[in-house]
Amino acid sequence: MHKWMQIAYNEALSGMNRNDGGPFGAVIVKDGKIIATAHNTVLKSSDPTAHAEVNAIRKASEILGTFDLSGCILYTTCMPCPMCLGAIFWARIQNVYYGANENDAARGGFDDKAFYEMLQNRESALALQQIDHKENAELFTIWNQKSDRKMY
Repeated sequence: MHKWMQIAYNEALSGMNRNDGGPFGAVIVKDGKIIATAHNTVLKSSDPTAHAEVNAIRKASEILGTFDLSGCILYTTCMPCPMCLGAIFWARIQNVYYGANENDAARGGFDDKAFYEMLQNRESALALQQIDHKENAELFTIWNQKSDRKMY
């Protein structure tokens, strides 16, 4: 097993055996050094966003003092779910290595595959309705006028 993936695997086992959450682990590496390791803590924290990848991103961002993790590599024991994929995009991580896939996650009782299928037809999966567009779009005009705004 690849050395970084072995660490992610061990994180997954550790968290799973402590009943912190599901069988997911992640490692973020930069310049050949581990920045952060994490596992799924959904059950421990009662937080549905506490996936291994999100936890690792939060730790790495805190350690590096930045929300921009460009140049980092993420190793994760399973293909990232749509939420984690969004977090990876926002963190600007461009290289991701994963072990198991969405079919394996489905076999374990996780909804990753179903969520990816729902994204193919958002309207059938979610009551997504736009309201108060004009007022809320105005927030971006205000944002663009801020002299002290910081882009991310």
